[in-house]
Amino acid sequence: MIDQQVFNDWINLGWFAGVILALALLFAAGLKLPVRLAFASRVASATLVTAAALTVAILANVALFRHDAHLDLTHEKAFTPSAEAREVMRGLNEPVEVAYFFQKQNPAALALGAMLRQLARQNANFRVQLIDADQNPALASSQGVRTYNSAVLRLGERRVEVITTDDREIALGVLRLLRKRQVVICFAAGHGEYDIDNFEFHTHFEGTHTHSHDASGAGVVQMEQHGLGRLRRAIEKLGLVARKVSFATGQPIADDCALIVEANPRTPYSPGETDVLRRYLERGGSAMFLIEPDYTLDESITALLASAGIKVCDGVIVDPTEHYFTDEQMIAIARYGLHPATRGLALSFYPGARPLEVLPAANVQVTPLAASSADSYVIANRLGDQSQAKSGPRSSQIVALAAEGRLSQSTAATFRMIVVGDADFASNSFFPYLANSDAVLAEVSWLTHEERAPAMKPPVEVLPTVSLTGEQMRGIFFITVLLMPGVIALAGAAMWGWRR
Repeated sequence: MIDQQVFNDWINLGWFAGVILALALLFAAGLKLPVRLAFASRVASATLVTAAALTVAILANVALFRHDAHLDLTHEKAFTPSAEAREVMRGLNEPVEVAYFFQKQNPAALALGAMLRQLARQNANFRVQLIDADQNPALASSQGVRTYNSAVLRLGERRVEVITTDDREIALGVLRLLRKRQVVICFAAGHGEYDIDNFEFHTHFEGTHTHSHDASGAGVVQMEQHGLGRLRRAIEKLGLVARKVSFATGQPIADDCALIVEANPRTPYSPGETDVLRRYLERGGSAMFLIEPDYTLDESITALLASAGIKVCDGVIVDPTEHYFTDEQMIAIARYGLHPATRGLALSFYPGARPLEVLPAANVQVTPLAASSADSYVIANRLGDQSQAKSGPRSSQIVALAAEGRLSQSTAATFRMIVVGDADFASNSFFPYLANSDAVLAEVSWLTHEERAPAMKPPVEVLPTVSLTGEQMRGIFFITVLLMPGVIALAGAAMWGWRR
């Protein structure tokens, strides 16, 4: 079987030979044609014709170089950069140099090299150097490279190293390089919240002939199902910093915390801890509350949320119309409120959510981000009798809210806050699926005042799947099982009747 790169090399050599042959024929024809200009001698005419042919050939080559085309006939577009990476490179207005130390036996690394060349042609500020690590070990060592398929990105004195064969990882590295300030995401701890720690290791192969760390499986991450390891890994790939904080000490929250994430607390806050959080918000801080249905909020947190125009209600939302798979308590969201944090989001889902309400609050603007369908109702708990709730009134229930404003008249700084009546949608179990990761990362961007930054999502380490809501499944069943066979049966009956 011929290697893809070898095949491409032969194709390129064929094109080169064809161009050289065409140019030789052009010169030969130009010299043999009996062209003589009336105002010049034979030699001068031949010289002019030759100069014209050379000019045309040079201009043709310049035109080809400036307007080259890329054809990727593979079904997966294996040699074409992703749309996200192209968008990042188009917006690049500072010179970034990339030295990619690849292993030529790795087809994925060769494919990334081809994509980097295409990205470099899109923007002159993106300068790429492809280096065979086996043939240039001294150069790799001088730049601190110890692993195959390492990309060293430089912007002035700043340096970022990315080990990858994915063009999106390179684009994420560029975004990290362009970040002018360190953004710290602080995860609250001390109340039994979801943990952000996970374990990372690498694959290791040994045999009688070789010892290797295969590049395609260089990193393996082990994460607890109910934790935020995947979210932490995603924000770190975006160049953000994750840190745990505790309010129990009574010390003020550090000013470098761009966002406080309170994900699924299990024990009540003390009034002193709530005061720490309140003072942080009054200084212009941002907070994300992910509250599960079975958690009872204490009075201090309830009052803090009320001053931000938000009420967290009891119960669990049931949506018979818009839900994930066949579980009516897994709320599917296909339409969002108009807000910078929901721009361009696709279908996401919330596995067990409690309802939220908007309260009147001076100097605060509250926007519903996500809500269930108008057929929804609320039950007291997930395992209780639902018959009474089913026969009761139904209405759309708010699942997520965003608030922005001032907590009191005496404060000048503006806070930002997002409250979601569910925490599982951001956990390791559900973060990678549908648009859940997009929703969480977009909310983080808005809360950290980076909603205008280029949109880029880190690759998620799961197999691609297609999931449908209950309404979509019923629609497909109606069309494929009832409508289409019914139309065919009616057409057959009509034809039979017409022939008789």
